Amino acid sequence: MKHLLIATLAALTAVSAFAEYPDKPITIVVPFAAGGPTDKVARDLAEALRKPLGGNTIIIENVGGAGGTLGATKVARASNDGYTLLLHHIGMATAPALYRTMQYKTLEDFEYLGMINEVPMTLIGKPGLPANNYAELAKWIDANKGKINLANAGLGAASHLCGLLFQNTLKVDMTTVPYKGTGPAMTDLLGGQVDLMCDQSTNTTAQIEGGKVKAYAVTTMKRLTTPALAKLPTLDESGLKGFNVTIWHAMYAPKGTPKAITDKINAALKLALHDPDFIKHQEALGAVIISDARVNGPEHKKFVEAEIAKWGPIIKAAGQYAD
Repeated sequence: MKHLLIATLAALTAVSAFAEYPDKPITIVVPFAAGGPTDKVARDLAEALRKPLGGNTIIIENVGGAGGTLGATKVARASNDGYTLLLHHIGMATAPALYRTMQYKTLEDFEYLGMINEVPMTLIGKPGLPANNYAELAKWIDANKGKINLANAGLGAASHLCGLLFQNTLKVDMTTVPYKGTGPAMTDLLGGQVDLMCDQSTNTTAQIEGGKVKAYAVTTMKRLTTPALAKLPTLDESGLKGFNVTIWHAMYAPKGTPKAITDKINAALKLALHDPDFIKHQEALGAVIISDARVNGPEHKKFVEAEIAKWGPIIKAAGQYAD
């Protein structure tokens, strides 16, 4: 009887704790430096999450390094009480192929909470490039095989992944020029030191609006509606059938976080994605907020499994690994 009473009290205490969650600040780990696109998404989302999570403080902690794997490792090893969460991008799915060794398993060490948004990519070229549209660019690429430089912001960056897929789809090898970030890559593109780059609309829209770069296409299956990008064709309609790459963001909790807590976080996430200010900020970045089943953890996990299957062979074929 005594043991039964103790077990009952323990169960009631656990239920009470879940019911009260959260009753202290929540930390969202962003596995990249402050000021970048993923950090911006996290800070906008944190503000939108505060109300549905009872007005509790939400702290953004930037843990950059190793292509996002350091921050992800920290969350995988954190207490599974719901107070340490991860906001990561497509790197969650590409890291297993990019890194020979990792301190966590993408599909095993996290509870999947749901997707947040997708950010389209744009294919752009240096100002002096003779091609003025994608059809002309395709001819220029064909005539200059072995001479083309393709910039990216570093191993595992969005621009690196898009560039790999572009080369893989065209069956054309280009000289990949990695930089330490989008800033220096864009500077050299503007200066004509490199020929092409495929990067997030969050990083390229201002340059396209200002006419400082040649803009050729977007990487989504449908054309975009944002004013600066609405006239650009998709790569799919331009002849690269099935070409589709976006930089998505999603949330995770450490494996073993109680379902009562993950359900609360998921419910709060769904409300946050309908917050007018959050929507306004994301649309200004060219991001599309998730409104389909992937906002639920199980469907997002299926999506990540498909992304791992998609990117693994492309990355391995390129032979571009990080230790």
